[in-house]
Amino acid sequence: MSEVFLCRLSQLKEIAAKLLQNFPAGRIFAFYGSMGAGKTTFIKVICRQLFVRDIVNSPTFAIVNEYLRESGGSVYHFDLYRLKSWQELLDIGYEDYFYSGNFCLIEWPEKIENLLPDDTVRVKIELSAERDQRIITF
Repeated sequence: MSEVFLCRLSQLKEIAAKLLQNFPAGRIFAFYGSMGAGKTTFIKVICRQLFVRDIVNSPTFAIVNEYLRESGGSVYHFDLYRLKSWQELLDIGYEDYFYSGNFCLIEWPEKIENLLPDDTVRVKIELSAERDQRIITF
C-alpha cells in the first residue's frame, strides 16, 4: 500500500495517525529524506501518537534514544547519519532493538539497508516546490 500526502506542519498529526493505522503490526519504520526534509519533526509527532512521555530529540551522536510509552514498552529512535559502517550497528546489538517488539523509528536507513527486516515500513519525505510543504509517501 502506498499513500502520498502533500502537507504542511499542521497536518502531520493526521498523517502520523494514518501511518500507524495503515500498518497496525508495523514496528520498524525507516524514514528516507534529505537533510532538513523533516524526518525528526515527523518522528516527534509519531511519538506523541504513541503516547511517549519523554522528550523526543534526535540521537545524532548517541545513534539511538529510548523513549518510554505511557502504556509501557519503548520506542527506539535511531539517527544513523554519523554511522560510518553498518557494522557499527552490529556493535551496539541492533537485533535487541529491531526484534524487541517495540517501535523502531530509523533516520538515514539507507546506511543499513542490508540489516532492515523485510517487513520494514518505508516512509519517504521530500521537500515540495513550496518551501513549507512536504510530500510524504508510505
